[in-house]
Amino acid sequence: MNKIKRALISVTDKSGVTELASELHNMGVEIISTGGTAKAIRKAGVDVRDVSEITGFPEMMDGRVKTLHPKIHGGILAIRDNETHVEQMNAHGIGPIDMVVVNLYAFEKTVAKEGTGLADAIENIDIGGPTLLRSSAKNFKYVTVVVDPQDYQRVLDEMRANDGTTSLKTRFDLARKVFATTSYYDEAISRYLASIDPETDPYFQGD
Repeated sequence: MNKIKRALISVTDKSGVTELASELHNMGVEIISTGGTAKAIRKAGVDVRDVSEITGFPEMMDGRVKTLHPKIHGGILAIRDNETHVEQMNAHGIGPIDMVVVNLYAFEKTVAKEGTGLADAIENIDIGGPTLLRSSAKNFKYVTVVVDPQDYQRVLDEMRANDGTTSLKTRFDLARKVFATTSYYDEAISRYLASIDPETDPYFQGD
């Protein structure tokens, strides 16, 4: 595994994220981030590049579109020892992303609140987050993906002990946790939508 040089961090649960970003920065890792996460990291005095600077597009549509771009997903999904992939990255100005730290919109907490309607629930269905996680987990051979803040210290300790790298076994373990998390997340959305009756729910009135 090559040394981790570039990390994308975009989290809803910001516990420990500024400390993580600071430690990564001290190890020479370039930090890329979005929205509120970038603001929190910057406020902590850590250098961070906005995703919009990488993609050339602003965050848009009330945050629905941020990271869904070839310069992000190409950097995550590229097979690093595939000459064709590397040539395509070079041709299109796509830099590799070696670490992805993402956790998801709190869908279950949102729908558990009294008075939450379908419209609010829909806006709390995360799209970019699961896509980043699944892309990274699929490519765990090359990408370290972290979905759980409880794993921050584990990853940092391993990087310190191994010249800024993580082991394939660790990356595989983290990838398994990602797929378990996204599976549970989709199941929660499915359960909620199954509880909605289009015949009576106000969202469908006047259609």
